[in-house]
Amino acid sequence: MSLAARPVALSGFRTLLAKELLRFWRVSAQTLGAPILTALLYLMIFGHVLEDHVEIYEGIAYTAFLAPGLVMMSVLQNAFANGSSSLIQSKVTGNLVFVLLPPISHFEFLSAYLLASMLRGLVVGAGVLLVAWLFAAPPLSAPAWIIAFAVLGSAFMGAVGMFAGLWAEKFDQIAAFQNFFILPATFLSGVFYSIHSLPEFWQKMSHFNPFFFMIDGFRHGFFGQSDISPWLSLAVSGGCAVVSIGALYALIAGGYKIRH
Repeated sequence: MSLAARPVALSGFRTLLAKELLRFWRVSAQTLGAPILTALLYLMIFGHVLEDHVEIYEGIAYTAFLAPGLVMMSVLQNAFANGSSSLIQSKVTGNLVFVLLPPISHFEFLSAYLLASMLRGLVVGAGVLLVAWLFAAPPLSAPAWIIAFAVLGSAFMGAVGMFAGLWAEKFDQIAAFQNFFILPATFLSGVFYSIHSLPEFWQKMSHFNPFFFMIDGFRHGFFGQSDISPWLSLAVSGGCAVVSIGALYALIAGGYKIRH
């Protein structure tokens, strides 16, 4: 790319990023407020029912244990929702062509959508954490772990969401992808429990779920305790993020379902 063309491309990246941020911010009651309310309901119901009956970590209230899991679950689900909904909406309405025509590179196309998805997931996660502190204030044992897993998790799910948006040809397929893959994987990842409370078979099965590593490592940043080594969780989370983003870039560069 020549020096003369570089400012145009950078301007295109900023414009596309601003468009994606504005898209979910304009309906913030739905994209930000609704998931925070959902997490609040989980916290109120499960915390009230199980607070006096379940203790996962010694000396830590169940509500405090639950809060980081809900935060990370919200980050993952909303990072996925942003990329998938934006791309499928553009494909169905036929306006994706207006994004593809300007001189924006494949890397900038990927970066703008991915960064917007990550920011939505992280903003929702921060909102859930603030609400959770009204019920139980989980300690911040190692903030660096919290940030690392939040960033890697949102990057991974942002990329998965973009892949779903590229693959799908109608909204029903996105809903099926989310209902049959994303929701079960997040709910069975240790959000509400420790995997050590499961039978041995299901403990082993949990290790095939990448969301488990992200949530377990994220929780380690609050309590300094986790079901497995946080370094292993970091390696798995980082590997998932790198592989998914690399594969997504290859699909975008090849024009997968976006250029006919």
